[in-house]
Amino acid sequence: MKKTLLLKAILPAFIVAIACSYGLLQYQKFMQSPMNTKQATTYTVTPGSNLKNISNDIYNQGLSTLPPWYLQAYGRLTNQAHKIKAGEYHIEPGVTMPEFLSILVSGKVVMNAFTIVEGITAQTLIDAVVAHPKIKSTLENRSIASVMAALGEADKNGEGWFLPETYHFPTDITDIAFLSRAYNQMQMALDEAWDNRDDDLPFETPYEALIMASIIEKETAVADERPQIAGVFVRRLEKGMRLQTDPTVIYGLGDEFDGNLRRKDLRADTPFNTYTRAGLPPTPICLPSIESIEAALHPAEGNTIYFVATGEDGRHVFSTNLRDHNNAVRRYQLKR
Repeated sequence: MKKTLLLKAILPAFIVAIACSYGLLQYQKFMQSPMNTKQATTYTVTPGSNLKNISNDIYNQGLSTLPPWYLQAYGRLTNQAHKIKAGEYHIEPGVTMPEFLSILVSGKVVMNAFTIVEGITAQTLIDAVVAHPKIKSTLENRSIASVMAALGEADKNGEGWFLPETYHFPTDITDIAFLSRAYNQMQMALDEAWDNRDDDLPFETPYEALIMASIIEKETAVADERPQIAGVFVRRLEKGMRLQTDPTVIYGLGDEFDGNLRRKDLRADTPFNTYTRAGLPPTPICLPSIESIEAALHPAEGNTIYFVATGEDGRHVFSTNLRDHNNAVRRYQLKR
């Protein structure tokens, strides 16, 4: 009778001890076992996902061999279950389940890179942004006018207003959010450059400087020539001479330009033809770099008013008078 009573007293304690030992072993296994990833991978937490969804998902994908409730219980016990942030996360091999949860809570999502190349048009940029696989497309109309309306700038022509540089962004940023960032960056860069401009420039507004910068951008890719070309154009404006720059003509031709600029094109009058019209064109003709903006606002001093491409390394030769310019044209363009 005493043995039976003793057994009844010891047995529950024994069962509890076994259960505790098993629980401790499973806890240690959970804490120490790496996820089933042999190489670096990414895991995406979609908006609205919770820890239950995620734990079931990684189990079904084979990323974890532990029952889903392990991660769920751990998340609740550590008060992390409700702190998970949506986004795309980088998961290295050897990451344990607790470390995985910490990553999802950290919000340190994978950052993608997109470079806006100087000299492209705003429409080219918009098309590239909408087509980017890591950017969420929301724009029904991809026209520049529609984008500017979405940015709250319906009365502003969008050409030139997005700053070329490399941007880092999380997966599924919206197209309009990305473009808004580039637009704001250009506004800030232009305002700062304008505040530090040289005196006595022939620009009444920062926008006119942006237009000039876009022309400089298309005329040369050689950094040290930008201030020189800016100087030529500034002196032409001051003298009342026409700018006579091919890139503005090409921009005005739009889809009609086939890659070959002809004499008839230079005579075809459009708002952008600086051979037929004096002054600056009505809008920028591309997205100018900050370097071209700086050149427009700090043109090189001198008395050159002509330049022609040499055909060597994108460089130009500059002249102070028409005779020397014509000689340079014959030498470098006509090969005479």
